[in-house]
Amino acid sequence: MMLTHDVAGDGPSSVVLLHSGVCDRRMWDGQFQALADAGHRVVRCDLRGFGETPIGEAHTHAEDVRALLDALGIERAAVVGSSFGGEVALELAALHPARVSALALLCAAAPDHEASAELRAFGRKEDELLDAGDIDAAVELNVAQWLGPDAGDDARALVRLMQRRAFDLQLPVPDEDGPVDAGVDTAALARIAVPVLAVSGAHDVADFRQIAARLADTLPGARHLELDWAGHLPALERPAETAGLLVSFLSALDDVTGRAAAAR
Repeated sequence: MMLTHDVAGDGPSSVVLLHSGVCDRRMWDGQFQALADAGHRVVRCDLRGFGETPIGEAHTHAEDVRALLDALGIERAAVVGSSFGGEVALELAALHPARVSALALLCAAAPDHEASAELRAFGRKEDELLDAGDIDAAVELNVAQWLGPDAGDDARALVRLMQRRAFDLQLPVPDEDGPVDAGVDTAALARIAVPVLAVSGAHDVADFRQIAARLADTLPGARHLELDWAGHLPALERPAETAGLLVSFLSALDDVTGRAAAAR
């Protein structure tokens, strides 16, 4: 199944945007065109069970993204991942290192992370609401949990729409058609050798701050940046500032690549 996607820009470098687990590709409205205007070919997609991509069958998200790169003729791309999308980006880089040139991880999850008591309690509360059929309350739980203090009404309304859409797609699907574990462990993650920007938010759940710090400690090309204003979804909380951060990170990579090419 081809992931629903948008493409903007025709620059020489490619950037793929992977959304969080409470969002879909619409979360990148504040960065999509800005990255294209900065000279990149930019792809944003809906992973299976989000936005306009149905689930259909058992799947591995990282392999779906790899198949999308194949279909678009993209040999290598910088991958920007938010939360769950960051976990998919890490899995893609571990499984297919030749396809990923850099990672920008915004409050990323990680496949080898053991959830804290706080995060498990949130999951239990969400499950209780869904089991009771109170989808509206489960949506509101997520809106309250994942957006930081700088998120405006428009951001909250958009997350409300995107999370409701995800529930509508995912809840009727039988377990056998759900996502398949990519099989990426700590040792596989440690072999990721591309430049990595691991961003965390000071107002986020501690798990994601710990993951960003750990990635910076264990990956040779990684650095950690904590945003003192951010919650879990900086791309929605301060869209223009997040766009500038990503453009700056990717431009620095392009400068290094250009200097290396000129020296050969």
